[in-house]
Parts: sequence; C-alpha cells; structure tokens
Amino acid sequence: MKPSVWISALLLAAAAPVMAAQNSCEKVKAEIGQRIINNGVPESGFTLTIVPNDQADQPGAQVVGHCANDTQKILYTRTGDAAAPADDSAPQQ
Repeated sequence: MKPSVWISALLLAAAAPVMAAQNSCEKVKAEIGQRIINNGVPESGFTLTIVPNDQADQPGAQVVGHCANDTQKILYTRTGDAAAPADDSAPQQ
C-alpha cells in the first residue's frame, strides 16, 4: 500500500474519538433531559448546557452530568417557566 493511504487511515483513526466524544456528550445531555422531563419538569422549564470543566462554576447552574472522559460538564439551569418543585417531605404543621 502507498504511504498516503496509511497516513489517511491513521489520521481518521486519531480523529474518531474526538468526533465520538461530542456525539457522546449530546447523547448524555439528551438522556438527562429526558429524565428531567419524566420527573414532571416541562421542557421549557430548564436548559442543559455542555461546558468545559473550567467553566462549570456558574451562578444558578447545577452540574448534573459529565462526558467526554470527564473533560466536559452538563449544567442544569431552571428557567422562569418552571414551577418550583413541591417538597412533599416537609412536615405538615
């Protein structure tokens, strides 16, 4: 085989994990979003954002997942459309 074919194959193999990592993050984000919706939060009541680890400390946001070999975090932010969740565990007075 020609060396250019080997180099092309090597470059493609090296790029595959990078492409898969972003796809993996989107998949994890979608799964987390579906779990939140299944718990009764309307889809318009929250946002999920994928950010690098060093940008995960944002006001009003909570880390709810990670992806890309723990180099990215998934942040949950409640929007104004979401009602506060009922706390049924509080004692009645």
